[in-house]
Amino acid sequence: MNPLETLRKYWGYKAFRPLQQDIVQAVLEGKDVLALLPTGGGKSVCFQVPTLMRPGLCIVVSPLIALMKDQVDQLKKRGVPAEAVFAGMKAREMDLVLDNCIYGQVKFLYVSPERLKTALLQERVKKMQVNLLAVDEAHCISQWGYNFRPAYLEIAAFRALVPNVNVIALTATATPAVQQDIQEQLQFFHPIRFQKSFTRDNLAYVIRKTEDKDRQLLNILRHVPGTAIVYVNTRKKANAVAQVLQKNGVSVTAYHAGLTALEREARQEAWIDGTTRVIVATNAFGMGIDKPNVRSVIHLHLPTTLEAYYQEAGRAGRDEKKAYAVTLYDNRDIALLRESIQIAHPSLDQLKQVYQHLANYYQVAVGSHNMTTYDFDLENFSHTYGLTPQVAYQSLKTLEGAGLVQLNEAFSQPTQLHITTDPKTLYTFQVAHAPYDLLIKALLRLYGGELFSAFGNISVQRIAHFLNIAPQEVKKQLQALDRLAIIRYCPQKAIPQLTFTTSRHPAASLPLDRKILKQRTAIAKEKAEAVVHYTTHQHLCRVQLLLEYFGEVTYQKCGQCDICLAKAKKEGKCSAEDYQKYRHLILQHLQAGIRELNQIVDTADLTAEETMLATIRQMLDNEELSYDSASRLMQTHTPQPKQGH
Repeated sequence: MNPLETLRKYWGYKAFRPLQQDIVQAVLEGKDVLALLPTGGGKSVCFQVPTLMRPGLCIVVSPLIALMKDQVDQLKKRGVPAEAVFAGMKAREMDLVLDNCIYGQVKFLYVSPERLKTALLQERVKKMQVNLLAVDEAHCISQWGYNFRPAYLEIAAFRALVPNVNVIALTATATPAVQQDIQEQLQFFHPIRFQKSFTRDNLAYVIRKTEDKDRQLLNILRHVPGTAIVYVNTRKKANAVAQVLQKNGVSVTAYHAGLTALEREARQEAWIDGTTRVIVATNAFGMGIDKPNVRSVIHLHLPTTLEAYYQEAGRAGRDEKKAYAVTLYDNRDIALLRESIQIAHPSLDQLKQVYQHLANYYQVAVGSHNMTTYDFDLENFSHTYGLTPQVAYQSLKTLEGAGLVQLNEAFSQPTQLHITTDPKTLYTFQVAHAPYDLLIKALLRLYGGELFSAFGNISVQRIAHFLNIAPQEVKKQLQALDRLAIIRYCPQKAIPQLTFTTSRHPAASLPLDRKILKQRTAIAKEKAEAVVHYTTHQHLCRVQLLLEYFGEVTYQKCGQCDICLAKAKKEGKCSAEDYQKYRHLILQHLQAGIRELNQIVDTADLTAEETMLATIRQMLDNEELSYDSASRLMQTHTPQPKQGH
């Protein structure tokens, strides 16, 4: 099959998106490829199509477990065998997955970067028929990037284990310095770069300074119908904003790490299927979610980088229809952003202290527990050692950035099971152990013979319903079968996990470079100031500002951001038709008893507030309107009004 036939067979698409086919062809030609495609630009297809066209499998390095699991699930739904290996998996699970990659039909093996240096993976990969190495979120390899992961630096050494295999690095956001760094760190041999413009013609960027975010938010949601994401910076804020919207009749839910995995999954699904219109979330939400009809993404706080902002804003309008990316801010937000950068980069002494607390918390001796994973409760850990959760979390993220630990956010790991015996031995066991016969028959009836060859997802509730017994009884029997080595049973997990990615160091001699820590703080501050500049700038088109940051120069204005529209009104480009339209609307409001300036302006479309205000000013000049003693607008009686600007 050729690339287009492969695309049609597995995805049902009739054509590639811009640049996709060129990227696929370059990969098939054995080039080392850097692909820069905006959020929603279809990056995965660029390595999945060429892999499916050739014998062997693709190893995909990905930083987020939830993202890996989502991609694996999507591939399996299309009939493509795929597996994932990540921190927190038991050795027996990992062992079976890697065996299937060697002897089975697996086409994609997703791995977290921390797993690349494990002896088990490195030995097994030598026996695999690898046809491509894909590096997702490739900006993580660069110290100049906004989400540096030291484990990504292991990829270059890992390439030596799969000689003659080319690499494709993919990202949605990379400045010119980061692009160069990616190619150098991955040791590109036959390099070629593809970059789609960061311009999104259907997406209008709007920045508003306001002291009343709730009112502005409600106004936006009134005038931009359809699905929306509202980003906030804390769990508490997510709950509070959701309550305000709910009280005002908006179908809304809050999403954050403080919810259980089941709660998060249910709320996310309700939003995806349209049952819930608005989701108010911390920035943990959105990665890997492909919902095309999001009409607005609204930030109620300032993101720490323009890279993060661009990715989050880019979740609007993936169906290429008109959408809005709106940021509401006040002066306190700028101060809080600068303060948050300081908190996010703790001192060396603070880092040593938190690392020692971790060792005490898990009773880890110096020199032991390389790559050991533990369930992690941030609130309990913080309380135990008298730390604020924010300080504890930021210290852990810095230690993660230094390659000493890995903190995985809570994700839903379904209950999994693998039958370790062959069918004949299992039948003999059933005959000799009658109490387990019905459960084993239920497993085979509900999930089939695939449980003999690999771990499969099972539902304890479904089995209990099938057997008409209590779920706890099912769990008890599964645990017993596990102890008897008939099955391997991995109960459901839905809490964060922490991994010591190196052997435990003495805290006093923690391998942290003070100079590098200072450098990373300086980079973070520089990126935060770029956000402040973008937010407060009043002259250059928003799209031009974003493109300039990402190294793309254009002299064409978008014509639809708040700055472009404000300039158009100021230059007298408000048409006579617009003037008459909004004059008529204003008079209707006055006749209906709506006389407060803010209330009238709120009725304008999202990008038409300036037009509404300009019309009111013109009507005041024409003496069609005036203010009463309470500063409310009122209509006066004058001759025929003059035309608009």
